Amino acid sequence: MIKRSFDIAVSAIGLLLCLPFLFLVAILIKLDSKGPVFFRQERIGKGFRPFRIYKFRTMVREAPRMGSAITVGNDPRITRMGRILRKTKIDELPQLINVFKGEMSLVGPRPEVRKYVELFRQDYQTILTVRPGITDMASLEYQDEAELLATSADPEEEYLRRVLPDKVKLAKYYVDRSSFFFDVVLILRTLPKLFGSRGFSVSPRR
Repeated sequence: MIKRSFDIAVSAIGLLLCLPFLFLVAILIKLDSKGPVFFRQERIGKGFRPFRIYKFRTMVREAPRMGSAITVGNDPRITRMGRILRKTKIDELPQLINVFKGEMSLVGPRPEVRKYVELFRQDYQTILTVRPGITDMASLEYQDEAELLATSADPEEEYLRRVLPDKVKLAKYYVDRSSFFFDVVLILRTLPKLFGSRGFSVSPRR
C-alpha cells in the first residue's frame, strides 16, 4: 500500500535525521522542569484499538491533578519550554514513532481520548476505518484551538458543543475523500505553520 510505505519511509528518515535535535529537546525539557521527557496518553486508533500516543512533555508533572484535560490559552501548567514546543509544534515530533509502529499515519483524523470517541461513537465507526494522523484538516482549521477555548467560560463544554463536532465533520470529510494525493496536499499545507505561518483553510465549508 502506497500510503503505508510512504509513512514508513518518511517516519524512519525523519527520526534518523532529527535524532540529534530530539536529544537536544529532551535535555532542555529535563533542565526546564522535573518529570519525564515524553507525555504518553491512551488514544483510540483504527478499528477502535487503543494505543499510547507520544509527545514531548509540555506541562508540569502534576498537571493531570491540577486542572482539566482541556488546555487553554496561557495555561499555568505549561512549562517555559513547553510553550515553545507547543507554538512550533515540535512537541508532536515523537509521534513519528507511532507512525513507524503503524499506530498512526502522517495524515489522518487526529486521535482522540476514549471518552470523546464514545460520545460520538457512531461517527467514529466511519472515522476509525483509517489510521489517525499527525496532521489533518482539523489541525489546519484549529491551529489556535487553545486560544479559542480560552475565550469560553467553560472550555470543555465549548469543546464538546462546538469544536469536537466540527472536527468529527472534517474527519468524515477526509475519510470520504482520502487519497495519496490529498495526503500530500495536506502535508504541504501543514508545513507553513511549523514556521509561524497560519497557512490557509481547507475546510469544506469555505
